[in-house]
Amino acid sequence: MTEKDAAAIRWLEGQKGAMLALLEELVNIDSGSYDKAGVDAVGARIAFFLAEHGVSVTTIPMEDYGDALRAQVAGSGGGNRPIVLMGHRDTVFPKGEVAHRPFRIAEGRAYGPGVADMKAGLVMNAFVLAAFHRAGGAPVPLVGLFTSDEEIGSPACRPIIEETARGARAVLNAEPGRPTGNVVTGRKGGVFMHLEVHGRAAHSGGNYADGRSAIGELAHKIIALHAITDLDRGITVNIGLISGGQSVNTVAPRATCEIDLRYVTPPDRDAAMSRIAAIVSDSTVPDTRAQLTIKGEFLPLVQDDASRALFETYARVSAQHGARIAGEFAGGCADSGFTASVGCPTLCAVGPVGGKAHSPEEYLEVASLVSRARAIAETIAAAARA
Repeated sequence: MTEKDAAAIRWLEGQKGAMLALLEELVNIDSGSYDKAGVDAVGARIAFFLAEHGVSVTTIPMEDYGDALRAQVAGSGGGNRPIVLMGHRDTVFPKGEVAHRPFRIAEGRAYGPGVADMKAGLVMNAFVLAAFHRAGGAPVPLVGLFTSDEEIGSPACRPIIEETARGARAVLNAEPGRPTGNVVTGRKGGVFMHLEVHGRAAHSGGNYADGRSAIGELAHKIIALHAITDLDRGITVNIGLISGGQSVNTVAPRATCEIDLRYVTPPDRDAAMSRIAAIVSDSTVPDTRAQLTIKGEFLPLVQDDASRALFETYARVSAQHGARIAGEFAGGCADSGFTASVGCPTLCAVGPVGGKAHSPEEYLEVASLVSRARAIAETIAAAARA
């Protein structure tokens, strides 16, 4: 490790208080995925912190979602191929959530909307970027990518993520570390769909036979869709929302549902989507028709040899400080699937350790803020030497 790298790490080790102060500010800003103003407010605070430390930040404007931010720290090697530190600023919580349960710390844990997923990861990445810049630069170029719409499938930021990853040496995605302290080396892919069924309205007492129930047809389709689930292969189909009908005494002219497909490998996706398409086009109730719309999609994180080597580097530097890190498989989706799918070595859930994401009980292990930041900095230094 060079003296510059060591200086960056020493600085990080003294930043617990500053990290917590920035984390409190970020958590206390409502930033649901569709709250552009809130997501941009989180971005503005991160950009201000980076600018204070001399780190260059570029804003990539988005019309309907929060803007994307791209920060850069110069590097002395790596053939100008950067290591990307990635994280998203949006949360799943509605506007007003912060007023009910603002940031707090109790018994070594921090609480608040998005505290682990993933505002602590944003703080960690910002401080790592600042540390290397303050030390005179990184051993390889660094890019900090702060996106805005991961919780809804990254409809706006996916092209930016993929373009950044194609030219990168590696991606470290700061999703929260598992409650075990482990990182994620594999994730499922997911497809999120809207299914709409059209029937024919009729009075349910006076001329029932003239009607064609969209609800009845949707019920048949739901049973067929759920039958695609194969737990042994990690394939699941869940119908999470349904709606339909006009009135209790009308044969339903319309019904809809929301479909969640999860899978492990790309061929699994192709096979499941083929079965879904057949279910949509087939009709059990005569004279009904259906239309399927893909609303969002994540690609799976499949570990290749280069991603395995990146994990081994991270585990090795963590072990030097007494942390025994293993790789876990996660059923949840993340932007790391996009980066891995374009061939970039990727490691996910390297952020500070937390649990119970997306719930009022979401927590962060405060002690992990500095230790995980140090692990990222040492992984960058080791990857540069490799």
